[in-house]
Amino acid sequence: MKPDVSAMAKFITYRTGFRGGTAVILGSGLGSFADQLADPVVLPYGDIPDYPRSTVAGHSGELVAGNLRGNPLIVAKGRFHFYEGYDYHTVTLPIRLFRELGVSNLIITNAAGSMKPETPPGNLMLIKGHMDCTFRHGVELPRRFTGHPYHNPGLLKLAKTAAGRAAVPLGEGIYCWVFGPAYETPAEISFFRELGGDAVGMSTVPEILSAAECGIPTLAISTLTNYAAGISDKPLTHEEVLETANRVKSSFIRLLTEIVVLINAGEDSQTGKRDLLKRDS
Repeated sequence: MKPDVSAMAKFITYRTGFRGGTAVILGSGLGSFADQLADPVVLPYGDIPDYPRSTVAGHSGELVAGNLRGNPLIVAKGRFHFYEGYDYHTVTLPIRLFRELGVSNLIITNAAGSMKPETPPGNLMLIKGHMDCTFRHGVELPRRFTGHPYHNPGLLKLAKTAAGRAAVPLGEGIYCWVFGPAYETPAEISFFRELGGDAVGMSTVPEILSAAECGIPTLAISTLTNYAAGISDKPLTHEEVLETANRVKSSFIRLLTEIVVLINAGEDSQTGKRDLLKRDS
């Protein structure tokens, strides 16, 4: 029996008062952004009827509703992965829930491994495109997807403006999705680089695909927390991921805050920005 997303949404609205706005999904070690919300209402995943649990370190498993500089926001501190034993429908459940909650724009974040020696850990990367490198549908080479309907051009442009205002360096690149939980081999990373990949991780793409199906304009950002296998001689550990995420949290918070403010300014203005975001979705 599939979870009743409508009932979940009604429960969350009753408990938090959230009635639409921007949603943010926070990746490993990035939960401190939620601490910036004013008048926060914290709702553990375990309190939501039939809602899955997040089991990974760095994912606290909470929804936090509040406002950021007067802008309504709901934040998911933790996500679900295939390697936790969840199926695709469960991994993407939060996106369908956000649609039911009236979310008008979605920001997805993650911790990812850099596949470019010139882009070391500690950098932020705007995801301008993605590749599904799980081979879950067959042996065909992964395709690169950019632009409509997955990566909203209006939000990509807005994020670059926000980075300038926040004085936060922001690169851009192609994100490669793998199943995990084991880190990739050097041979796999070499293969992904040949395909045009810039960063690799174990999440995000299912959420992007689901958001496109739900018609929610989406922006995705990676915090590059480590070098991918074979790029550096340093062993890969989840501890390094969390340590690097903590080190760059100030820049990460400034960037996301500015993005949320600009999204809301566009939606509330008469300049046509709201229509741009929707049309490009």
